Amino acid sequence: MRTILASLALCSAVAVTNTALAAEPAPELIAYGKALVEAGDCAGCHTADPAKPFAGGKRIDTPFGAIYTPNLTPDRDTGIGAWADTDFTRALRYGIAPDGSNYYPAFPYPYFTKMTKDDTLAIRAYLGSLAPVVSRNKPPELRWPFGYRGLMRIWNAMYFKPGLFEPDQSQSAAWNRGGYLVTGLGHCGACHTPKNYFGADKQAQALSGNEVGGWYAPRLDGAARTGLKSWSEADIAEYLQSGRNARSHAGGPMAEVVVNSTAKMSDVDVRAIAVYLKSLPPARRETIVTPPEEAEMTAGQVVYAKLCVACHEADGSGAPRIYPPLPGNALLQSVNPASTLRIILDGAHTVTTPRAPNTGEMPAYAKQLSDDEIAAVTNYIRNSWGNAAPLVTPAQVAKARGRD
Repeated sequence: MRTILASLALCSAVAVTNTALAAEPAPELIAYGKALVEAGDCAGCHTADPAKPFAGGKRIDTPFGAIYTPNLTPDRDTGIGAWADTDFTRALRYGIAPDGSNYYPAFPYPYFTKMTKDDTLAIRAYLGSLAPVVSRNKPPELRWPFGYRGLMRIWNAMYFKPGLFEPDQSQSAAWNRGGYLVTGLGHCGACHTPKNYFGADKQAQALSGNEVGGWYAPRLDGAARTGLKSWSEADIAEYLQSGRNARSHAGGPMAEVVVNSTAKMSDVDVRAIAVYLKSLPPARRETIVTPPEEAEMTAGQVVYAKLCVACHEADGSGAPRIYPPLPGNALLQSVNPASTLRIILDGAHTVTTPRAPNTGEMPAYAKQLSDDEIAAVTNYIRNSWGNAAPLVTPAQVAKARGRD
C-alpha cells in the first residue's frame, strides 16, 4: 500500500512539474512573440508612460470621442495576467473581452482576425514575460449613443468579417507574407484606408489614403502621382527601415511607427511588405487638378525663395535623405494637404533610426507666416516642378491652426 501511495505521489509531483514546465514558454517562442508585437506596433498604442511600457492608458481620439488603451502587462487585477489563452485569442481575433463585452474597432481586431492562432499565442507568451504593472483601465469618453457597447454587435454584423488571411497560391511566398503583415498584424489600413460614416473601412478603396489625427496617411497603392507607383521595392524597404529614402521622409504618426515598429522588423518581413504593396493597383482614380492662378504661384514663390530655397534648392531637389526632395513627392501631392500643413506650421524633425542616425530639422513657421502666405507657399510647392495637387485655401490653414 505504501508503495502504491508513494508511486501516486511521485506521479502527482511529476504531473505538477510538467504542468509548471509547460506553463513556461520557451525563450524562442517569447522572442518570436516580441517580433510580432513589434511588427504590430502594440507599444505605440498601449504605452502612455514610457517608464511603464504596455501598461495602457494612452488616449486615442476618434470621430466619436476618446478611448483609453488597456493594460497589456500580466498584472492579474488590472492587466491580462488572469486571462486564459482562449480569452486572449478571442479578444485579438474577434474583439470580445473575457467578460463577453465588445471592444471598439479602434482596437484593430478587424485586422488581427487574419492572424493565426500560433501567432496570437506567441504574442501572449511575450506579453506574459513582461513585468506586471498596476494600471487600471480608464472608461471611454464617447458621445451619445456610441458609449453603448451593445451597438458594436450591430457594427460587427455589418462591417466585421472574421477569418484568417487566405494565401494566394498564384503569388510568391514573399507576397503572401507581405499581405499577411499589411492586411493583418500590421493593420496598415487602420490609418491608410478611408472610413465611412460609422468608422468602418471603405473596402473598395483600401490603402488609398485617410486623414488621421490632423495628419494625412497617404496612399499605399499604385497611384502614379500620389501613391507608390514611382517607388521601387527598395525605396519602400529603406523608408520602413530608416524612416527616409531618396523620395520622402517619415513624419508625424508614421515617424513613430518607423521607430517603434518597422525599423525593428527583419529584412525579410520588410521586403515582403514592399513586394505586396508594389503589387497593388490604384484603388481609386486620382483627383483631376486645376492649376492655381499665376498670382497665387507668384506669391508662393516669393515665400519659398525667402525661407525654403536654402535647404530645398530652387528646383526643389533638396538633399535626399537629409532634406526631402519636393518634385514628384507623393505625400506633398496628396488630395488632402493636412500633413504638409502640419509640417509647415509645426516644423519637422527627421526621425533617427539605427540605419539612419543623422538628424535634420525644419523650423516651424506658424508664427512667422500668415494664413495667406502659408496657403500660397503650399500651393506653390504642390504645383511646381511637375507636381499637381488641389488648391489650399487660407481657411484650411486656419483650420489646421485650430482656429476654425
